[in-house]
Order: sequence, then structure tokens, then C-alpha cells
Amino acid sequence: MNLLLPAPLLIPLLCATLSLLGRRAVGVQRFLAVAGCSLNLVVSACLLYAVDKDGIQVMQSGSWPAPFGISLVVDRLSAIMLVLSGLMGAAVAVFSLAAMDRHRPKFGFYFFYHTLLMGVNGSFLTGDLFNLYVWFEVMLMSSFALMSLGSERAQLEGGIKYVALNVLSTAFFLAALGVLYGMTGTLNMAHLATIVRSAGNQGMLTTVSLLFMVAFGIKSAAFPLFFWLPASYHTPPSPVSAIFAGLLTKVGVYALIRLFTLVFVTDAAFTHVILLAGAGLTMLTGVLGAAAQTEMRRILSFHIVSQVGYMIMGLGLLTPLALAGSVFYIVHHVIVKTNLFLVAGVIAFRTGTNELMALGGFVRTMPWLALFFLIPAMSLAGLPPLSGFFAKLMLIVASFREYSWVIAITALAVGFLTLYSMTKIWNEVFWKPMPPASSEAMAKVPWTVRDRVCLFSPIMALALCTVLIGICAEPLFGLSERAAGQLLNPDEYIRAVLEEAVRP
Repeated sequence: MNLLLPAPLLIPLLCATLSLLGRRAVGVQRFLAVAGCSLNLVVSACLLYAVDKDGIQVMQSGSWPAPFGISLVVDRLSAIMLVLSGLMGAAVAVFSLAAMDRHRPKFGFYFFYHTLLMGVNGSFLTGDLFNLYVWFEVMLMSSFALMSLGSERAQLEGGIKYVALNVLSTAFFLAALGVLYGMTGTLNMAHLATIVRSAGNQGMLTTVSLLFMVAFGIKSAAFPLFFWLPASYHTPPSPVSAIFAGLLTKVGVYALIRLFTLVFVTDAAFTHVILLAGAGLTMLTGVLGAAAQTEMRRILSFHIVSQVGYMIMGLGLLTPLALAGSVFYIVHHVIVKTNLFLVAGVIAFRTGTNELMALGGFVRTMPWLALFFLIPAMSLAGLPPLSGFFAKLMLIVASFREYSWVIAITALAVGFLTLYSMTKIWNEVFWKPMPPASSEAMAKVPWTVRDRVCLFSPIMALALCTVLIGICAEPLFGLSERAAGQLLNPDEYIRAVLEEAVRP
């Protein structure tokens, strides 16, 4: 099974190379996108099964032992994230067959799409912090190219805001890496976890942990440096917005969870209070920002910020149930948020706009689309029996058990405000009469059977996932609990990596 570990990197790398070589053959690129992402999903699912059954899987690249070589490590959390990456990659690839014009693939859309997925998967697989930095930079370069591809004014403006804040995050990340390496002489996370326990200067380690918290907080779009996300995610084409919404901020959340359960655990009474306070402020600022918007993708972008707060909330509480809630919430949110951006993409495809004032009447003209909006929208708000209800329930119960009343009340209030935003979109886009301009725009846009299949099939699949997770929540809840158990028992991770290094 260890031979499968590099596959989530090699498959997108191969697809990116072939897409670049066949950059004039748009049909070939589209086939590679769907086939490659589907294969990645299958491989990731196999890895998840192996990890859940047999324990943490490790591969030492080039036969160099840890901590000297490059370690690829898959535990339950990283395997879950790889499956989500494969599922979202495949769904958006199918959606792009109709939603992406023929112009951008000739200028590298699918090449950058695959390199983005390679960077995301590399971040989940790596066992050392320097290579985490490398994969972050692969993601940053690919995402900036995808955001700017087409050179439209709004795209370039959004891309500049996006890259500026992420470069700041990189500066904090590099500074933290340098100080940490100077103190410990290693950047392998398993090796670091053994060294920091007995390190003499615990105060400096706490300072370094705060640098990492800022770096990954920016990547996650957490309070207070989150404004790059709603300023940029509504500008690129719909497939780009959807894959960004589903995956990119979750890489930052994953890095926070990994470091603050494995490495920086000696001063949890201080660092996790900061994480918990940041989670509450992230929830509030995101949801209040969404309430003030009048463009569908901007509303959804602010809600990405808000929902990141729930994921960090479980880390801040640092109990088995809370961490399990964070894992469950990540799964729920990746599926739901990607789906909502795909729905927004169909609306933009038909009318050419996502402005609420210019839209209306979709409950009559496209009733199936209205249903597929309601499912993820109500799940995002936390209504039973959908996936979001159980995700929020786990976190709120965990907070009450720890007597963290403020964060629990904040989470409940944000859920009601999220419902208000989703109702606002429903009333403006689906329920009110359609303006004449939108009717005219829809009449001019071809609406072929191929378009309907490519646009609706991923939306249907993700909506079905949302319903199934809600109706059959127990299997995912059990998997989330086992993932949280591994996170709270770092010795298992340490043994898997360092013992693998000394095996004959």
C-alpha cells in the first residue's frame, strides 16, 4: 500500500505535463482532467481504507531515513483530506466541460488546475515543514495563474489582492521555519514533536507557534487577515471559484490542526485560547460581511470565512469530540461550499451575472436548480437532517461540555445569521419574478443536453453526498472520532515515521 502514497502527487503531475504538451487539443485536456481526477479519487479512497484498517502509512522518498529525507505520511485526517481533494477535483473537472470557454484551456487552464491539485495533495501528504512550504508555494503560483487567466480587469484586481496577502503569509511562514530550525535542527514534524517536549526555551517555542498561527491563519482566511478572500473569489470563472472555495482555505486549517496537535502542544493553555477567540471572531466577521453583500458569489465567499471559524473552534477546544467535530465539519463544508459555487456558476452561465438585483424566477424556470441550491444552503445553515446540523451539533455539544458558553452561543447565533443570508439569496435569485433583462439573456444562451449533463451531474452528486451524510451520519462520525483519536495521540504518528526510518 505504501506504493500508492506518491500517486496523489504523480497523477496530477502526469496530467499537468500531458495537458501542457497537448495545449492546443482542448478535448484531450478535458478528458485528462476528468480521468485524472477520477483516478486520484479512487487512489485516495484506497489510501483511506488502508489507513483506517491498518494504521498510518509512511514512505521515505529515495530511501533516505527520517528526519533527513522527505517523508510522505498518511494518517486518517490526511487521507480524508485527500479523498475530498479527489472528489472536488473530479466534480469541478466535469463542471468545467461546459462552464469553461475554449479560450482559457489553450492558455493553460488545465495545466494549472492539475498543478493546483498536486500542491493541495502534497500539503496533505508531507511529513516535514519545509516541504509543506514548497507545496504551499506550488498552490500559490497555480492559484494566482488560475485567478488571473483571461486578464480581465476584475480578475487582475482580485488576483493582486489575493497574492499580496498570501505573500505576507509566506513571509511569516519562512520566518517561523528559520527560527524553528535554528532552535531544533530539524523540520521533520515527527522529529520536531519529540524535540520540543524537552526543549529548554519554551517561551521562544510559543512565540514561533504564534508565527505559524498567523501564517496559516492568513491561508485559512481567519480573523483578522481574511479580507483577501471575499475580494478575490468572486472574480475568476465559476470552475476556478468552486475549486478555490472547496479546498484552498482547508489546507490552511489542516496545517493548523496538524501543527497544534503534533508539534506545539506544550503551551496549549495559551495557544488554544487564542485559537478559540480567533474562531469566534472569524465566525462573526464572516457572517456579518455576508449579510451586507448583494452579489451571490461574494455572499458565499464571506461565508467561507465564517465557516472556517467552526473548523478552528474544534481545534481551540481540543477535546476528542471537538476535534472530531472539526473533521466532520471540514468534510461537510468542502462538499457544501463547492456545490453552492457550482450552483452560482450555472446561474452565471445562463444569465451572465450573479448580482441579486438582476436575477429572479429560477424556482419556475429551473426548479431542479432551486432544489439543488436549497440542499447545500440549508445544510450550511445547520438545518436537520442535513450534514451541517450534525457538524454544528458536535461542536456546540463539545463547547457546552467544556463550559465554553461564549463560543457556543456565538456558533448558534452565526447559524441563524447564515440562514438569513441563504434566505436572502433564495428570495432574490429564485423566488421573486425574473427581470426582463435576465429572461432575454437566458434566451440568447444555448442550453444543450451536453451543457445540462456536465453542469448538473456534479451538483446532483454533491447534493446527494450532503443528504447521505445527514441521513447516515454515524459512519462519518465514527471515522471523525478515530481521526481525532490519532491527532490526540501523537505518539502513534511519531512511531510510524521514525520507526519506518530505522527499519532494515
